[in-house]
Amino acid sequence: MKYVIIVFCYLIGVTLCTAQEETIKEVDSLYREDQFYAGISYNILINKPIGVTQSGFSFGFDFGFIRDMPINKARNLAFGIGLGYSTSGYNQNILMTRGEDNNFNYTLLDDSQTYSRNKFNTHVIEVPIEFRWRTSTPVDYDFWRIYAGFKVGYLVSNVSRYKGDLGDIKQHNNGDFNDFQYGLTLRAGYGTWNFNVYYGLTPLLSDKAQLNGSPIKMNDIKVGLVFFIL
Repeated sequence: MKYVIIVFCYLIGVTLCTAQEETIKEVDSLYREDQFYAGISYNILINKPIGVTQSGFSFGFDFGFIRDMPINKARNLAFGIGLGYSTSGYNQNILMTRGEDNNFNYTLLDDSQTYSRNKFNTHVIEVPIEFRWRTSTPVDYDFWRIYAGFKVGYLVSNVSRYKGDLGDIKQHNNGDFNDFQYGLTLRAGYGTWNFNVYYGLTPLLSDKAQLNGSPIKMNDIKVGLVFFIL
């Protein structure tokens, strides 16, 4: 009887190991990484006209879904394409006001004017495209990653807000903003903490937006953290 129990336990152990191996194989053949994301960023304006400065903290938030498509057997190389949303705020000293002709005027706020707020916000639907490298395995959720890519966005709305000596001025849907925006992206890190940077290649405003007779061709750089969820 003792030998029967030993043989029975042995057979159960072999069966469990085999089932575990088959499960791992099944997971290995199907698993995908980092399909949902959420990030926060600090927004920096570049190529600013003379006299334009930023003040306070200009931050942004984005989230979305990226379809992960591994391209090798180890599944540590992949392409990703997705859909997301971002909102970004920019504290600066360009006052945006709507004229009687419904066009926008742009003037610089100088040091003699007192104001507590002057910023504009954008709301963008985005399509991120990435080439992905990582050290992941089917059972390892903490790994190194480098995701480099490109992001195209469509501006769905914008708002500018001033609050100070001139009153409380709030303007919606300024048509001088560029509807389509795109730029380069890089996400890299280990485990939960991942560095995220976006370099905008498109000016935020079109040539219609002019300050002192010259187009306001400001781009932006976003630097922050991104968090991934399977």
